[in-house]
Amino acid sequence: MHWVGTWTTTPAPVEGVALSNQTLRMICRVSIGGRRVRVRLSNAYGLRPLPVGAAHIALRAEGAAIQPGSDRALSFNGAASTTLAAGALAVSDEVDLEIPPLSDVAVSIHLPGDVPETFHVTGHGNAHQTSYLSMPGDHTGAAELPVERTTEDFLIVSGIDVLTADEVGGIVALGDSLTDANISKLDANNRWPDQLARRLVARGGRMLGVMNQGIGGNRILHDVRGDSALRRFDRDVIAQPGVSHVIVLLGINDIRNRWGKPEEVVTAGQMIAGLNQLAIRAHTHGLKILGGTMLTFENETFNPGFYTPEGEAKRQAVNTWIRDSGAFDAVIDFEAALRDPSHPTQMLPQWDCGDHLHPSDAGYLHMGDSIDLALFD
Repeated sequence: MHWVGTWTTTPAPVEGVALSNQTLRMICRVSIGGRRVRVRLSNAYGLRPLPVGAAHIALRAEGAAIQPGSDRALSFNGAASTTLAAGALAVSDEVDLEIPPLSDVAVSIHLPGDVPETFHVTGHGNAHQTSYLSMPGDHTGAAELPVERTTEDFLIVSGIDVLTADEVGGIVALGDSLTDANISKLDANNRWPDQLARRLVARGGRMLGVMNQGIGGNRILHDVRGDSALRRFDRDVIAQPGVSHVIVLLGINDIRNRWGKPEEVVTAGQMIAGLNQLAIRAHTHGLKILGGTMLTFENETFNPGFYTPEGEAKRQAVNTWIRDSGAFDAVIDFEAALRDPSHPTQMLPQWDCGDHLHPSDAGYLHMGDSIDLALFD
C-alpha cells in the first residue's frame, strides 16, 4: 500500500482575502477513491506562521452540508490543532473514511485568529468551484455550515491523498489556464483533467489518481500568478504522492508575455530548453512525462493584440519540437484535437469559448477525451 494524491490544487498567493475566526469549508472533487485518507494544508506564501484550530473531512451532501455519519476530525501528530510554518505545509494524520471515486469531499478548517490581507493567504484563485466561509467560530464538524459567504477560491487546503494498492499510480497535469479550465462553468468539473479522471474510472483496470496542477497565466520560464513551471516542478510534480506520470501543457503565456516586460520576451529555443529541463527532471525521478502541444490563439480577444505572427511562429516551432524531438515519453496532440482543419491556426468553433484562446466547456471535455488511455498502461 502507498499514498496517492486523489485531488490537488496549485498553491499560489490569493489576493484580497481577509479572515477572522472563521471556518473554511473547501469542496474538492476527488479522482480515485479509498478507505484511508489524509489532507495537506499549505502556507507556502504566508509571511508568518498560521494557526489552525481544528480540521475535519467529510463527504459533501448538497451545498455546504455534509453527509450524516461521514464527518471525521483530523489530527496532526495526534493533536487536534497545528500551526503551519511560514512557507511550509502540514500533512494530517490518516483517518478511516470510505471515499467513492469522483465524489465531492468537504475539508473544513478553523482559523481562530485574524488573517489580514497583508498575510498573503495561500490558495488557488478562480478555481471554478464554490466553497464556503462561515460565520465566526469553529464549525468544522457542523452538518450544516453557517455560511457567511461563498468563495470561488481554494484556500489553505492543497491536497487530498488516499492509501491504496502499490500498482495504483498518479497523473499530474502541469499547466496554465487551459488546464485550470478558465471560463468553464462553475461547479461543473469540466476541466480536461476531470474528464480524464472520469474516463480512467469508467475504463477500470489500473487506477490512477489525477492531480490538477494548472494555474491561470502560468509560464515555463517566468513567474506570474505563482511560480514558473521550472521553479515549481519539484513541489507540484515530483513531491506529489504516488505520481507516476506528468502531462505538461505550457508555453502559450511565455509567448504572449501578458505584462509586456522586455526582459521576459522569450525565443522558441528558450522555451524548448525549459521544456527539455522538465523532461530531464521527470526522468531523473522515474516519471513518464507526456508533452501536450499548445493550442491555437490566432486573433485572440481575451487580450486583444497579444497574437502576433512572430508569436505564432514560436508556437509552431515549439509544437514541432514537442512532436518530433523524442524528449517526451509520448505526445498528446491537443492542438490537432481542437484546431480547425480548414484554418489550422484557429480553434474549431465548436471547441472555442469565443475568445480564440480558451476552449469552451465542450472543448475542455474534448481535450480530456482526446487522450489515449493506453499511455498509462
